[in-house]
Amino acid sequence: MPSIDRPSPPRRVALFVTCLVDLFRPVVGFAAVKLLEDAGCTVEIPPLQVCCGQPAYNSGDRASTRAIAAQVIDAFEGFEAVVAPSGSCGGMLAHHYPGLFDDDPVMKARAENLAHRSYELMSFLVDVLGVDKVTARYDGTATYHDSCSGLRELGVKQQPRRLLQSVQGLRLKEMKSPEVCCGFGGTFCVKYPEISNAMVGEKSADIAETEADTLLAGDLGCLMNMAGKLQREGRRVRVRHVAEVLADMGGQAAIGEPEAQHGPVRR
Repeated sequence: MPSIDRPSPPRRVALFVTCLVDLFRPVVGFAAVKLLEDAGCTVEIPPLQVCCGQPAYNSGDRASTRAIAAQVIDAFEGFEAVVAPSGSCGGMLAHHYPGLFDDDPVMKARAENLAHRSYELMSFLVDVLGVDKVTARYDGTATYHDSCSGLRELGVKQQPRRLLQSVQGLRLKEMKSPEVCCGFGGTFCVKYPEISNAMVGEKSADIAETEADTLLAGDLGCLMNMAGKLQREGRRVRVRHVAEVLADMGGQAAIGEPEAQHGPVRR
């Protein structure tokens, strides 16, 4: 039987850092680079990248979103793959950009080209590169929250869990409702703060019921929202982006902690 030539996985990869990672949690970007390089990729970070445009898009400002999208398309031209440590930003590039240019065939084709090359980090590692384990250690019990865009737009569910199974010392304990929204929703939490607070309150109770000492997820906006609620309620749960643990960078202060507080959590 003749052999079948299969396309090799992308190796020249651009990292879409995301605004929240850049401004609030740069370690997530470093962790993403490490994971991609460990998987054999050459990683570049285009310096002219900007916000994906999701806040403007969710607010109905299509003109601003188009202008932002055009900048992003320019910045990421020519890379084999564009990877984001965020399901919401990855979903914006992969699903919403082409529709912004229905009246411009040239830009629509470029947006579709970018969409086909855009991935969420966990999905890219597992589904595209075939990574099934990492070399990392994290002592503790973690629970995992499925962020809405990553789950519903990009199908990110089992990929992070598969990789977490290879982390030494880590026990994963599921919430009753890991797929239920945390109430962040980008501009949703600003427009509807009371509803958002009620939703994150229910999520906080679900997290606490697992008795996990660490909460993991793949979207920094969700993580910051849940971390804030957990801290306001006095719950001693560490909150981290999943990439930090997988890249063996889980020894740093968790989200919302002062830098000095990075010893083991004690109950």
